[in-house]
Parts: sequence; structure tokens; C-alpha cells
Amino acid sequence: MDASDLITIDADILGGTPVFKGTRVPVKTLFEYLEDDYTLEEFLQSFPSVTRELACRVLDRSEAALVPPKVA
Repeated sequence: MDASDLITIDADILGGTPVFKGTRVPVKTLFEYLEDDYTLEEFLQSFPSVTRELACRVLDRSEAALVPPKVA
């Protein structure tokens, strides 16, 4: 699954703000919720159009992009 399977960037959807694929929910909203000490469950309850799988895959992809792999 690549980033285009997770996120949509389209000028016609919220002016090109990256959103969860198939929704109008900005990806940054997930990170804002987590930064403000809300749980993933609280985010999902507030934005039912985002599936748990989709949110978790975005978080996993973000972690992989930002955190270097551990060297054995």
C-alpha cells in the first residue's frame, strides 16, 4: 500500500489539504488530536468516516518515514 492508497491531495477537496482517502478529514487533524492527548479511539469517534485501519496505516507510514530503523 503506497501513500496514494492512504491520502488524497486534490485541489477540489479542501483546497489541496492532504485528507484521508475517501473522506474530507485532514490528516493533520489526527496528529493534532494525538498531540492534544486525545486517544485514537476519540479521534475515530469524532470522524467516523476514517477507519481504524486507515488511521493506523497512516501512523505506521509516518513512523517509518520519520524514525530510522534500529540497527542490530
